[in-house]
Amino acid sequence: MPQTAPCHGCGLQHQCVCHLVPHLEAPVHIALLMHENELNRDTNTGKWLLKAMPSSSQHIWQRRSPCPELIKLIKNDRYQAYLVFPNERSIALNVVEQETDKKGKIPLLIILDGTWQEAGKMLRKSAWLSDLPCVHLEPSAQSDYQLRRNQQQGHLCTLEVGSEIIKELGLNEQAQALNTFLHHYMRVFKADKSGHALK
Repeated sequence: MPQTAPCHGCGLQHQCVCHLVPHLEAPVHIALLMHENELNRDTNTGKWLLKAMPSSSQHIWQRRSPCPELIKLIKNDRYQAYLVFPNERSIALNVVEQETDKKGKIPLLIILDGTWQEAGKMLRKSAWLSDLPCVHLEPSAQSDYQLRRNQQQGHLCTLEVGSEIIKELGLNEQAQALNTFLHHYMRVFKADKSGHALK
């Protein structure tokens, strides 16, 4: 029996999930600054956030120079840029909402898409990122992501970060739709790696 080719959209061979991706509208622009290693990882969840949200964009991190398209967004007067990264100076997302609302701007939330170690390296080696104000999230639950080993406690995968942003903006149903998709996708992904469709 001939082997079927993987879907070009989701990369799965035995059961496509592309038609299940929710479509979300949110009053923010999410920019994924992706470590180049993520491009070859089939466990990357940032790709689903990009498919789900029209108001999102993908940018590849390079150590020697910032991404020109992301710099254009940061300098665009329509946006107020923030780096989603917790530290001692980071502010809550509801404060970001208040600040941008007063200025009549759209929040531009930059997510570092990579492992926690890679995200730290991206921040350390990119002086232009350190100039941005940081925002932290206040998730109400631990990560349910199960497709990578050695996950550190308290860290969310990229799709969960997006879902938490949506939730903290008050869009609970849309956040739940993202979580529902992630949970189903993880089950389908595991079945696919085992050589069959989800039963």
